[in-house]
Amino acid sequence: MDKTLQLNPNEVVAYIGKRPVDFTREDLLRFIQAKGIRMIDFMYPAEDGRVKTLNFTVNSLAYAETVLTSGERVDGSSLFPSFVEAGNSDLYVIPRYRTAFIDPFNPIPTLCFLCSFLQNNGEPFSCAPHATLIRAERVFEESTGLQFEAMGELEYYVIAPESPLFPASDQKGYHETEPFAKLNDFRRTCMDHIARAGGQIKYGHGEVGNFTLDGKVYEQQEIEFLPCPVDTAADQLLLAKWIIRNVAFQQGLDVSFAPKITTGKAGSGMHIHMRLMKDGKNVTLKEGGKLSDEARRAIAGLMQMAPSITAFGNKNPTSYFRLVPHQEAPTNVCWGDCNRSALVRVPLGWSTGKDMAASVNPAEKPVQQDAHAKQTFEMRSPDCSADIYQLMAGLCVAARIGLEMDPAEALAIADAKYVDMDIHKPENAARLKSLDALPTCCAESADCLEAARAVYESAGVFQPRMIDGVLHALREHNDAHLHEEARRDKALMKHLVKKFFYCG
Repeated sequence: MDKTLQLNPNEVVAYIGKRPVDFTREDLLRFIQAKGIRMIDFMYPAEDGRVKTLNFTVNSLAYAETVLTSGERVDGSSLFPSFVEAGNSDLYVIPRYRTAFIDPFNPIPTLCFLCSFLQNNGEPFSCAPHATLIRAERVFEESTGLQFEAMGELEYYVIAPESPLFPASDQKGYHETEPFAKLNDFRRTCMDHIARAGGQIKYGHGEVGNFTLDGKVYEQQEIEFLPCPVDTAADQLLLAKWIIRNVAFQQGLDVSFAPKITTGKAGSGMHIHMRLMKDGKNVTLKEGGKLSDEARRAIAGLMQMAPSITAFGNKNPTSYFRLVPHQEAPTNVCWGDCNRSALVRVPLGWSTGKDMAASVNPAEKPVQQDAHAKQTFEMRSPDCSADIYQLMAGLCVAARIGLEMDPAEALAIADAKYVDMDIHKPENAARLKSLDALPTCCAESADCLEAARAVYESAGVFQPRMIDGVLHALREHNDAHLHEEARRDKALMKHLVKKFFYCG
C-alpha cells in the first residue's frame, strides 16, 4: 500500500483507500452510504476571506448524487460585492472531491467539501480567488516548466483567564511546554482536527509571544504545514483557521490571527515557504547543497514584486504595526540564509552530508540521505489578514517573473539584495539604508500594487476587477498617518486592535 495513505487520519481517505486527488463521485457515494452520512456541507471563501457554508440534507442516495454532480446556485453579489452586480449575480458552487472530510464539530454525520465557483456558462468565475490561484499555477508551469509548491505557517494568539500558577516569562514562549504554557492541549486538539480534515501538518509549537493583559493570558502558537501544490496549500490554511476558531469557541477560549494585538509584543505572521519542483523532484538546491540558480532567480522576482505583494498579504492597518524593526518581522526588501531580519529567508537545510540520527543513536547504521526534498525559501511579510488565495497567486506570479527575466539580470538582482547580517543592528545602518523599504501602511501598499498591476494582470492571471477591488479596500482604511497618531493616542491603538481582532 502507498505509504502516503497508511495511517492517514482523514476518515474519507482511510475508507476509500485512494489519494484524495483520485477520488471519484462513486467513491464518495459509497462512503456516504457506508458511513450513514446525513448532511453534506459546501464550504468556500468569499471576498472577505472567511469560510461560508451551504448545508444539504441527504434525503436519498439519488439526491446526494445530484448534489455532488450539479452543485448549487448562490448569490454572487452577496459573496463578492466588489466583483458581481446584483442584476446578474447567480454563480454555481461545485464541490472539489479531493477536499472531502468529516465535520469534526457537527454531531450530525456531515461530509464537507471546499467548492469552486463557476459562471453561468460553466466556466470558472474569473474573479474568484481560488480560480485566480489556479490560473497563476498553470501559467507558472507553462512558462517555466516547473511546478510551484508552498506551505504556510499559521501564527495566532490563544486567550484564556490568567492563572497565578507557573507564570510564563514575558515574550519567552518559544517551544514552551507545560506547566508554564497553559494552552498546548488546545493546539494539539486543533492539529488533530486539521489532520482529519486533510491538512498535512509538519509540526506545532508555542511561539515567542506571551503576555498578560486585563486579567487574561495571551499565548502565541504556531502550526506549520508540509509543502504541497500551491492551491492545496491555500485550501489547508483556509480550513485550519476555520478549525482553530471553532475549537476555541467549543472550549470557551478566544483566538486572534490579528497581525498585532499590542505594541512591544510579538505580532503574528503567516510566513509562506515555497519550493520549485520538476518531475516530482525539488530543484531548489543544486549539487553540493547550494541554492540553485532557478531558486535565486525566483527570489529575484520576489524582491522585485515584494512591495506590491503586501497588497495581498497585509490587508489592514495593524499589519503595518507588525512590520517594524526588532520584532523578527521584515521591514526592507532583502533576502538571506537563516536570517530572520530579512524579507525572504532560506532556512537551514539538511545539507551536512551526514546521517545525524545515526550520530546520536549508536545502534543505527549511517545511510546516505537526499537533502534536496526539504529545502524551501520563505516569504516573511504576510499575515492572516491576507486573502490566502490572492496571496499565493501573487507569490506565484512574482516567482514566475524572476524566472522569465534574463538569467544574468535576475541573478544580479538576487546578489544585490542578499544580506548576511541583522540589518537592524546599528553597525549595519549603511546597508539598511541601501535597501528598499516595504510599505508602511495600506495606502502605500495600494500605490505599489497600482504601479505593478500590469504584471499581475499579465497572462490573464489577476482580473482587473479584482485588482480594482483590492485597491479600493486598501485605500478605504485611510491610514497614511495612522502610525504617528497611534503613538500619541493609546486609545486609538486599542480601537484598531478591537476592530481587526478577528481579521481574515
